[in-house]
Amino acid sequence: MEIDKNGRVRNYTITQTVIKTSFRMTYSDVNDILAGDEEKRQEYKKIVPSIELMAKLHEILEGMRIKRGALNFDTNEAKILVDKQGKPVDIVLRHRGTAERMIESFMLMANETVAEHFSKLNLPFIYRIHEEPKAEKVQKFIDYASSFGLRIYGTASEISQEALQDIMSAVEGEPYADVLSMMLLRSMQQARYSEHNHGHFGLAAEYYTHFTSPIRRYPDLLVHRMIRDYGRSKEIAEHFEQVIPEIATQSSNRERRAIEAEREVEAMKKAEYMEEFVGEEYDAVVSSIVKFGLFVELPNTVEGLIHITNLPEFYHFNERDLTLRGEKSGTTFRVGQQIRIRVERADKMTGEIDFSFIPSEFDVIEKGLKPFGRKDRGRRSDKKEDKRKTSRSNDKRKHSSKDKKKKSKKPFYKEVAKKGAKHGKGRGKGRRAK
Repeated sequence: MEIDKNGRVRNYTITQTVIKTSFRMTYSDVNDILAGDEEKRQEYKKIVPSIELMAKLHEILEGMRIKRGALNFDTNEAKILVDKQGKPVDIVLRHRGTAERMIESFMLMANETVAEHFSKLNLPFIYRIHEEPKAEKVQKFIDYASSFGLRIYGTASEISQEALQDIMSAVEGEPYADVLSMMLLRSMQQARYSEHNHGHFGLAAEYYTHFTSPIRRYPDLLVHRMIRDYGRSKEIAEHFEQVIPEIATQSSNRERRAIEAEREVEAMKKAEYMEEFVGEEYDAVVSSIVKFGLFVELPNTVEGLIHITNLPEFYHFNERDLTLRGEKSGTTFRVGQQIRIRVERADKMTGEIDFSFIPSEFDVIEKGLKPFGRKDRGRRSDKKEDKRKTSRSNDKRKHSSKDKKKKSKKPFYKEVAKKGAKHGKGRGKGRRAK
């Protein structure tokens, strides 16, 4: 492939080749070389110029993608370290340096080039598509982002990738940036395989497929077989036209099952790891708020639930800006807010982790606000005696209406306790597969 300074592919060749490995390296080695590690640069001095040129090309390709509107869902991912028996011994954040992002840039460009090649040949092909997000999900994200005072350009039914980029750029460095990125990710549709090319919304790519990993993904292997077979005879097109729709559907379903299994295992291993820390206190960040409580995330990505019935008072849930506010104290929980928690329970069989709230200097008090969903009862003025006095019939009507309200009122938290909520596994964290 020949790529110009603007990140455009000027020339390419698709053919069967043999790979000859001259140097064996790790991502860490390349990152050390680019960081100026003299020992590593001396060890690989023959290819240091090539590595630096690759890094420069990556910057060009990344800049090109950003310019055309590609969205970046680079959220924190956990790396669970286990011993020989499979028991988790530590949880750390995955680091994506220039080397990791560089290879990703090259793979993305290869995938796009192969997809465009076969689309223009008008041959049956399997594409990796990511359709535009649904309006109702985008509206929820817009409402949520607006609660932080962000200005949104566009509507739920017509919002561009550039507008979404501007939102994420505006919150870069803010404590709630990761949470907002996750909310944006959840508002997107799932990428899937299809025999029809509908483009890739997240990458802002007109053509896209999966081609670069034939040893671990079946769609990639299929693309390699198609490249080989189309090179021999165009008559094979009829066969692929018949089998691709079913293969695309099955591959999409299998991918979702694999992602769900991965999330199940990750949740179980995280819970197993946290069993040793029950009773410990930590600083954490509110990752999401629901009507039955709040999910809280530790710096190592471990997430647990503080159920609303375990909070020290009655809390009102505001669905529009996703907040919980204490009825008496005014203590308010918002997504992205730092709080103090204690680990109460961890169950490795279910993958569930429970936290409890500990009052601290992080707490935000919002007094003087009207309770959500409740009418202002008001108070009688005691300044003038004549305003206190009303007719006896009016008094009776007021008292009877108040009594009815008291009788019909049901404790909200008892309903919540009955319904409960499954937490920990199946909450869908992490980046969606491109």
